[in-house]
Amino acid sequence: MKLTVFGATGGVGQEIVRQALGAGHQVTAVVRDPARLPVTGDGLEVFRADLTDPAAVRPAVAGRDAVLSGLGARSRRDAGVATRLTRTVLDAMEAEGVRRLVVVSAAPVGPEPEGSGLVDRAVLALVSALLKDVYADLRTMEAELAGSATDWTVVRPPRLRNKPVTGRYRTVVGGFPVKGRYLGRADVAHAMLAMAQDAGAVKQGVGVAY
Repeated sequence: MKLTVFGATGGVGQEIVRQALGAGHQVTAVVRDPARLPVTGDGLEVFRADLTDPAAVRPAVAGRDAVLSGLGARSRRDAGVATRLTRTVLDAMEAEGVRRLVVVSAAPVGPEPEGSGLVDRAVLALVSALLKDVYADLRTMEAELAGSATDWTVVRPPRLRNKPVTGRYRTVVGGFPVKGRYLGRADVAHAMLAMAQDAGAVKQGVGVAY
């Protein structure tokens, strides 16, 4: 497949690029600073762009089979960045007629899993309160996706950790795995790449966790 990856210098984005290249895909990694992308390999194109101008981004998505985005706030100070930058991606994709888009969001934005225990509900409430601005941004981003012309999928992991890829995680379309408390960034990337080719995930929020 011909893939474009936004947020390619982030923890999830780097893993998407690395795993996609390992699977033999052609990858265009969109970055502001190429020096921050340590991943190399045959089939990789590094596209330097500031995500404020959809016209400047259009060449990076033109003719691609799918676009994957690891864009998002790194802290509460960055709240708003997910919606703002995703709008640029959507505008560029719609201008080029590219439809498939897989985006990372977060578990608290989706529905609470059925059967959650008291501890899980308490932790979710605490995290949601501490990061309310970040999650409000992600909800707005998801609303933008739902109103777009793309065949989008939103992947909603819980707390992220640095762990090697396992491929052993649970997914729930339209919900979230019970007692799913964390997920490795490498497995978030693995799930996103798998869903890029999964018609059953189109226009769905998908909860992913161990």
